[in-house]
Amino acid sequence: MAVIALAGCSGAPGVTTSALALLLSWPLEAGRRMILAECDPDGGAVLHGLLQGTLGDRYGLRNLSVAARKGEFSEAFWRQLIDLSSEDGKQDSPRDRLLLPGITDPSQSASLGQVWKVLAQMFRGIEAESGHDVLIDLGRRGAYGPSGVLAEQADATFVVVRNTLRCLQAAEGRVRALEERVGDVSVLMINEGPYPAGEVQRVLQVPVIATLPYAPKDARVLSDGAEQPRHFPKSPLMKAARTGSTLLVQRAAMRRARLDPRGARAAGGEVTNAR
Repeated sequence: MAVIALAGCSGAPGVTTSALALLLSWPLEAGRRMILAECDPDGGAVLHGLLQGTLGDRYGLRNLSVAARKGEFSEAFWRQLIDLSSEDGKQDSPRDRLLLPGITDPSQSASLGQVWKVLAQMFRGIEAESGHDVLIDLGRRGAYGPSGVLAEQADATFVVVRNTLRCLQAAEGRVRALEERVGDVSVLMINEGPYPAGEVQRVLQVPVIATLPYAPKDARVLSDGAEQPRHFPKSPLMKAARTGSTLLVQRAAMRRARLDPRGARAAGGEVTNAR
């Protein structure tokens, strides 16, 4: 399975909303879990967005800094996860779609210097030992500074980009900076603007792997906890997220195979050339 990082750029491209759509639509085999970790140094958005403050601030990343100092990180990590499985419309929750909420104040990021490294190791261990998938929401600044280790240790990093002129201009610098830090990156495109995927690829010089529709009404269900329409699980946004999740996993597997062919063969994977 995979550890995948999503990063944004200026202009609010919709990283967290895209991450939530992927989490709730990710195809999971029996016994597998999907974990979304909000690791944006500027603060998480789900507790007071999708969840509308119903859980307060009791859960989240900020609690892990104390646990790390006490040597209780692993146990504390699982206690901080919130079950979002019921958000996909199922009556009984299988507890297989889990959220690690982010910090609630950017000032809290100063205490997380060592936590980022431990988290990166934790995610790799979860993927290797349990076969669970991990999706990391890095926000607009999360691949810079100490939290950048999460992108470095991920199987693949995707920049979320809207295909508008303003967002493409902002994304160019972000893509180049990420390439310097983690190597090759790819794009998850939000189809709001006039430029097709091929033009986005030409401008940014990286591949567009998946596309999500620009669907403000459905997106507000995830970003702001708006009332969920009956059709929501089958909406164009969620259908595209299901397709996109498969494409992201394939890209991550290709990149892992290219960087570590021996490890891919040991896991029974095929070695495929990836850009």
